Amino acid sequence: MKKAIARKPYKHLQGGHCESGSVSSIVTNYGFDLSEPMAFGIASNIGFVFLPFVKIWGRPLIAWRMLPQSIVKGVQKRLGIRFCVKTYDYNHEEEAMDELDRLLDEGRPVGMQVSIAYLEYFLGDFRLPNNTHMTIVSGREGDEYLINDPLWDCPTRVRREDLRKARFSRGPNAPKGFMFYPLEFPETIDYKRAVKKSIKRVVFMMLQPMFPYYGVLGIKTYARAIRRLQKNPDKKYVRGMIGHFVLFQEEVGTGGGGFRYMYAAFLREAYDILKIPELLEASKRFNAIGDKWRLAAASCGKFIQGKTDEVDLEKAARLYRECGEEEREAYLLLKKIRWK
Repeated sequence: MKKAIARKPYKHLQGGHCESGSVSSIVTNYGFDLSEPMAFGIASNIGFVFLPFVKIWGRPLIAWRMLPQSIVKGVQKRLGIRFCVKTYDYNHEEEAMDELDRLLDEGRPVGMQVSIAYLEYFLGDFRLPNNTHMTIVSGREGDEYLINDPLWDCPTRVRREDLRKARFSRGPNAPKGFMFYPLEFPETIDYKRAVKKSIKRVVFMMLQPMFPYYGVLGIKTYARAIRRLQKNPDKKYVRGMIGHFVLFQEEVGTGGGGFRYMYAAFLREAYDILKIPELLEASKRFNAIGDKWRLAAASCGKFIQGKTDEVDLEKAARLYRECGEEEREAYLLLKKIRWK
């Protein structure tokens, strides 16, 4: 193992998703080149879950990826990168902020989980009560912290009190002061073994045959839920529900299409390393699947915006079901790979 040493000054790297972008950015700035798609894919982070009996903001929980912090843990497990990971109790908020100050004074940028609601550089309607955002703090000047958020194209700043509130926001997926930074990197990495394990995990989870709310079965359950909304005469309720689904698909945490594009990029990068033809073919399929997720969401766009009271939910449900069928075929292709 070799010691992780932070680059000075911190090089800002923009990403497509907060956690994968933060992990990629901070690892790269500590001296180990790791692309965002590789961080996302190697952590087996693609997924789908639709839980109508679990409510978030009063509506069903829906996600196109694994739980927050899973990319940090997955990269550590699969690539052997050793992170320092810490969380704190609510009665140790000042201790957590003092620890952050100490690390920054030592020249150690830190990744952390925060609530968007307290970050003023998120403007207007984008400042949602979402506790799962990941970002990077690279330094401090007086009462302000320097932020290298992967969703922004340039560094920004946050006041100390706002950052404290963001780190210790309460509610679902509360961050509890979660922060991380790399300590050591392995001398060599067996990418074939890491890619094999990560893909087998994804295939197992997405093709699971029993639980109708997760994986490919979950996508079909989701499509049926969209179709059933046709029978509801309350247009306001239907608009709110569809708006919730599309918000989580396309805005909150990158969403369905975005994650499929990122997984396609991971498979392409894995193909470049391993030269296994199925990886390249699966990459092409996931790009097409990402397009279909986006098309399904776009089919409801004018209705969500209130520009029309008419929406073809049958078409949207059909597109979502096709997403599930096409993902199933792509995972079956990956399942057939002979890992020699």
